[in-house]
Amino acid sequence: MRLSHLFFAFLFLAFTACRKSEGITTDAKAKLSFSTDTLLFDTVFTAAGSTNKRIRVYNPNVKTVNISEIKLGGGASSNFSLIINGQSVNQKSNLQIDGKDSISIYVKATIDANNQTEPFIAQDSIVFNTNGNRQSVALIAYGQNAVFLNNQTITSNTTWNSALPYIIYKSVTVAPQTTLTILPGTKVLFHENSGMNIKGKLLATGTATNPVLFSGDRMEGMYAEEPGQWHGIHFYSSSSNSKLHYTQIKNAVIGVTVDSLSTNNTPKLVLTNSIIKNMTIAGLAGYNAELDAFNNLFYNAGQYLLYGVSGGRYNLKQNTFAGYNTKLSRRTPCLYFSDAGSGYPSKNLKILLVNNIIWGSLTEEFLVDKKSTAAIETELSNNAIKTMLKTYEGSFNLLNIDPGFIDPIKYNFLLQNNSAVLHKGRDLSADPAFNLFLNKDLNNGPRTFPSELGCYQHN
Repeated sequence: MRLSHLFFAFLFLAFTACRKSEGITTDAKAKLSFSTDTLLFDTVFTAAGSTNKRIRVYNPNVKTVNISEIKLGGGASSNFSLIINGQSVNQKSNLQIDGKDSISIYVKATIDANNQTEPFIAQDSIVFNTNGNRQSVALIAYGQNAVFLNNQTITSNTTWNSALPYIIYKSVTVAPQTTLTILPGTKVLFHENSGMNIKGKLLATGTATNPVLFSGDRMEGMYAEEPGQWHGIHFYSSSSNSKLHYTQIKNAVIGVTVDSLSTNNTPKLVLTNSIIKNMTIAGLAGYNAELDAFNNLFYNAGQYLLYGVSGGRYNLKQNTFAGYNTKLSRRTPCLYFSDAGSGYPSKNLKILLVNNIIWGSLTEEFLVDKKSTAAIETELSNNAIKTMLKTYEGSFNLLNIDPGFIDPIKYNFLLQNNSAVLHKGRDLSADPAFNLFLNKDLNNGPRTFPSELGCYQHN
């Protein structure tokens, strides 16, 4: 009897083993699914490494799948390590997951935050090869403590301070009727393809010595001035009364986008004493937008420093628009305005430009392009403009007279001692913005009239 029981038990085990083997799918359409597409680490990392984080790997198929290979894309040099089935490995072959079942993989990140040779951000991926399908889960770790926001919407009034940098992954949105206040010295750093959406109010207020920084999150030297690392800041139609004062906005696709007029008696955006640089497309793009801009420096954009279409209202005073590009080839003027725009309706356009420098490496650096029957109203006085058009002669504008930057190729836009734009500015002491902004220059030095043109007063 015992022998027969053992015989049938042996047959059962052999049969089930055969069934299990036969149940492994080789279908090229059989793919895995994961608990997340990106595993994020946002704590302080030391040589001892981070705490372990878990990812679940699911087999949604009826049959068993055989994962021919699981590995770290960076191999042995990766800042990450894996624990699979209790083993610390960088690679594992022929791991099976039963149908409708899952496994856990644990990941550890090791970054010495005090080692200056370590990247501020470490990236890798776990690669899965199954029946010829290559799938991956991204791994991202930051080399210092930070406040991390992943596709987050801010729905109550919030203040950010300079204690820790803010790392944005995917996006951060300020909801309508909500204010985000950003204090001096705060760093807001954006991961690749991420951005900031303002549907409420943004008040980013830095100082001359402690500006607010908006930039990409790659801190290695090769990325310090590299354009196109993040999308930019977008002010939507529901936004109102936003202010950017003493900010630095750099290395994005479009630094600032404003897509509508103000809904009240105050400008939708007031941009003051800020530096906007290194954009693959534009420093600022406006679509029937309303903008007050004083004492700002714009430079190095692939297409436009300021692009305003579909009408709008622009009040620009004491700004320097310097169209010099060392990384990007540009064929369009620094400043471009139109009453119409591709895909946008025609609207009335009003432009007020006083005491600005609009200069660069092209023959034509300023263009107002009338394309419809909408009204265009322009008032330009006391500007230095590089243009072949005679339209703007008079009103104390200086046409095609080099402003005399100290070293534009090295992006030093202070004025030489013999600059032609010294003491050529219109007296703005009666301007409504004088006491708040125009009485000092970008370096927070006192402005006296007749002032210099542009954002810098000459010492």
